[in-house]
Amino acid sequence: MQNDNQIKQSTKKFSSFSPLREHVFRALWIATIASYLGTWMQDVGESWLMVSFTNSPILVALVETAGSLPVVLLAIPAGALADIIDRRRLLLITQTWMLLVAALMGILTLSGVMRSWSLLLLTFTLGLGSALNGPVWQAIVPELVPRSELPAAMTLSSVAFNVSRAVGPALAGFLVATAGSGAVFLLNALSFVGVIIVIYRWNRLVEKSITPREEMWGAIRAGIRYVRNAPEVQAVLVRTGVFIFFASALWALLALQAKKQLGLSAVGYGVLLGCLGTGAVLGAALLSRAREIFSNNLLVTVSTVLFAIVSLILAHSRIAFLTGGSLLFGGVAWIACMSSFNTAAQTVAPAWARGRVLSLFTFVLLGGIAVGSAVWGAVASRLNISNTLDLAAIGLIVGLLFSLRYRLVKSGDLALEPWIHWPEPIVVLQPKADQGPVLVTVEYRIDPNRTSEFRQVMREMRRVRMRDGAFRWGLYTDTANPARFVETFLVESWAEHLRQHTRITEADRTIEERAFAFHLDDGPPEATHLISESV
Repeated sequence: MQNDNQIKQSTKKFSSFSPLREHVFRALWIATIASYLGTWMQDVGESWLMVSFTNSPILVALVETAGSLPVVLLAIPAGALADIIDRRRLLLITQTWMLLVAALMGILTLSGVMRSWSLLLLTFTLGLGSALNGPVWQAIVPELVPRSELPAAMTLSSVAFNVSRAVGPALAGFLVATAGSGAVFLLNALSFVGVIIVIYRWNRLVEKSITPREEMWGAIRAGIRYVRNAPEVQAVLVRTGVFIFFASALWALLALQAKKQLGLSAVGYGVLLGCLGTGAVLGAALLSRAREIFSNNLLVTVSTVLFAIVSLILAHSRIAFLTGGSLLFGGVAWIACMSSFNTAAQTVAPAWARGRVLSLFTFVLLGGIAVGSAVWGAVASRLNISNTLDLAAIGLIVGLLFSLRYRLVKSGDLALEPWIHWPEPIVVLQPKADQGPVLVTVEYRIDPNRTSEFRQVMREMRRVRMRDGAFRWGLYTDTANPARFVETFLVESWAEHLRQHTRITEADRTIEERAFAFHLDDGPPEATHLISESV
């Protein structure tokens, strides 16, 4: 029996589709594909409807801006909301919001009431729901699958997105031509129903918080502090930004290259997009096995080189079959990188800050695509398309130099489970939750011959304190007693310090134990809590 269980676990470990065994994830994944299809169809319907209203290039371009601008404006607040509001409830709100807006757009369009500026306004309104939905959507994935299956789950999520991206526009083109944009908007509204049903039926287990609930602006500040003092998060953001900026050239210039160099029609362009989507599906089937062979860093490196080669082939190939075949490999490389970056972002984010970290990841991802596409479009207008793709391919290779400093953490390397071991602060008069700032002091007695080693460890301790809630930190030596050191840090409120007690993780345990090991007295160093008085 034990051997059978081991065989089952081993099979599960190597399966790219094992997360689909989790019934909630499976149901949500299927519903997500339908929702993504509706979203891509909505994009085509919006653009085509604006073209039918006006010949103004500015208004047509503003449709895309109206849809993506909310993601940029609300990236950080949306991440904070995903962490301080019940995620199931927030998903129900955002999905219902998008359903109602899409349905309204369909009704107004079919009734002939829709106009240019009302289309932009409603597109922006729909984008608000999408912006608030994104971080919480990603944040729930670790709640649906075991941690060991998180990389495969993120790969499947990327597959759903990329397949829908390949199929949705082509399907929308047919529907817009036969039934009009209004019908497409109504179909998009209908696509949210499946997601709402799955989320509504999800019996999410929520642990009751023992600390005061975070306020919006405090949560935003805490998220920014976390990222500023978490080098493993910075590594994900930097590596994602560099790759996306250069890789966006292929997506931005594919349509022009298909038309001008390959002489293809819109159908041919759709086939090339389909090759990328098909490659993404094939890559998903291979990724779990690849992760057993390659580290996360090596997998991203190999995939980046492959994507650069595909960009070069697109730049110079005049054979549609060769270009399409290379784009199959491009889809494999794309999903390998996207899945690796997304998994890394999930891996380095503790539960209390996951929404905020993922919102910044989304901001870098979408911002990189938007900025990169604009830059490469401008470059291509000065140079030719082939030379622009050459430059982007070179940039992808040179960008790998960032991996020397910014290395991606492997799944499982960081133990982010809370290590709640700090005793509750001793109080005679209970401070108010918003009272502060709070000055915490920790007094150490150190062997004078080991002070250099102690200072080195305390540099790491500073990062932990600042990351988990402190906005100022210091280490002081007693001039009258060289063995006496006092660590101080300031936290903005009493409630924030209580939350700080719950944020230290198992990964931080080694750092704190190393610091406390220098303390000569029995037991841990003595901590005191001083709260600011208004005078």
